[in-house]
Amino acid sequence: MISQILLALWLVAVAAGHSQHDSQKSVAGPLQSLWYNNLPGDGGTQADSVFSGISTFGRLPYQPCLSNPKVQYDIAFLGAPFDTGTSYRPGARFGPSGIRQGSRRLNLYGGYNVPLQTNPFNSWATVLDCGDIPSADRQLSYDNTWALHQIEEGHYNLLSRAPATDAMKTGPAKHGKTLPRIITLGGDHTITLPLLRSINRAYGPVSVIHFDSHLDTWRPKVFGGSPSDVASINHGTYFYHAAQEGLLANDTNIHAGIRTTLSGPSDYDNDGYCGFEIVEARAIDKIGTEGIIQKIIDRVGTKNPVYLSLDIDTLDPAFAPATGTPETGGWSTRELRTILRGLEGLNLIAADIVEVAPAYDTNAELTTMAAADVLYEIMSIMVKKGPLSRMMDGLNSDVGEL
Repeated sequence: MISQILLALWLVAVAAGHSQHDSQKSVAGPLQSLWYNNLPGDGGTQADSVFSGISTFGRLPYQPCLSNPKVQYDIAFLGAPFDTGTSYRPGARFGPSGIRQGSRRLNLYGGYNVPLQTNPFNSWATVLDCGDIPSADRQLSYDNTWALHQIEEGHYNLLSRAPATDAMKTGPAKHGKTLPRIITLGGDHTITLPLLRSINRAYGPVSVIHFDSHLDTWRPKVFGGSPSDVASINHGTYFYHAAQEGLLANDTNIHAGIRTTLSGPSDYDNDGYCGFEIVEARAIDKIGTEGIIQKIIDRVGTKNPVYLSLDIDTLDPAFAPATGTPETGGWSTRELRTILRGLEGLNLIAADIVEVAPAYDTNAELTTMAAADVLYEIMSIMVKKGPLSRMMDGLNSDVGEL
């Protein structure tokens, strides 16, 4: 009896080991050679073609991180399927699954980012897809207050773990910790408020780069009314609340791509009260992508921890039609990707992409592919920058020079 128990435990351990090291393999045993040819350079770890298999971001290994506290990573993708804070077209609750679908081809040829000269899929970093924040008992659909609490706690649970790399080195988080980076797939833009609450618990107030066609700093009485606390928090007011709660580093935040109509010039005055500078989309006609990049860098600085929030409606509807509140006159996908690459020197600690509503996309999946490609650039920047502990190395060297 004891020998049978020991044998069973050994088989479980072997299976767990194979699951950990061969997470991409779906076939094992005598038939494995039919699917894994061990061609030079592929390590024999990829069996499925890009149009088969389950969808994870960029076909990354999947781990149910929220239910397994022992999982470690340096960068984790996390879905937040929430869209009941939107004011126009719903559907961003399907954004996480749509973005994953649009990301299937990202590492088809190996994943090397030519402009940034890095490969985010094959580097020092352990990168995982941790799935979605679960909507237990459907609260993410029916109870906004509880949903925002779920998103904050789920994000903080992943953010506050020790990373796979440099966990014991000094980092920029509170108490000198080095933390992993979390990239969140929305969801409408309301989710950025609980995400910033989580970031604040780990880092304190941070500088924010906000790519969007809308300001999203409206006072609740101006946007959506405020008959209740629940109604006052939506995808147009979350930055107002973030400023009120002290989540933003004053006067180091910036909007980029703005082109919406306003209730009046006073909206810009209120926006300044929240600590943002504005770069309108039309500025690209005069200063080009390089000018946009420089304005962002000058505003947030190269030393501060930076959070990046990107609404897919930054892109013109010609390039990203599947979004909740489309605005014409936006940037092209190429322009946005160029601007993002220009931010490689910044200290991105986390990011989100929001307002992808696949139901309004074309059959060609234009929006979901654009969203995936934008995240590919963001992930590449994080990988190229190295572990967040290196941010402290740069700060220490500056102190030495003084």
